[in-house]
Amino acid sequence: MINEYTFITALAGGALIGASAVMMMGLTGRIAGVSGIAARLLPPWNGAIAGRFAFILGLIAAALIVRLVTGGLPPLNLEAGTVDLVAAGLLVGFGAVLGNGCTSGHGVCGLASLSPRSMVATLVFMVTAVATTFLARHVM
Repeated sequence: MINEYTFITALAGGALIGASAVMMMGLTGRIAGVSGIAARLLPPWNGAIAGRFAFILGLIAAALIVRLVTGGLPPLNLEAGTVDLVAAGLLVGFGAVLGNGCTSGHGVCGLASLSPRSMVATLVFMVTAVATTFLARHVM
């Protein structure tokens, strides 16, 4: 069972994310933005629904593959309650809509293509994440 993250696991994960983003762009000409792909699973559909389902199923299958290969999944300790998790999910969803993309679309694909809009978006969500973490751990 995986019980700690190492340089190798981080490198492997980053390489897989990068490879999937390159494959998505090369095979479909589309950005691998998870929030956009998930949002387009809802109607109305424009005919490319099978690829979107395959992408989301691949995200889920990855966890199952890790479990099969390693015998378990890393521990998940949630310290937040249901209301906090729902509120956080809604805020993340609102932020992805407001920013025209999520961390995968802007942070991985947008930065790789040197998009100024993605550079600003990534800077904003990274600063916000650091500030939120600091406030949650040291102030509240």
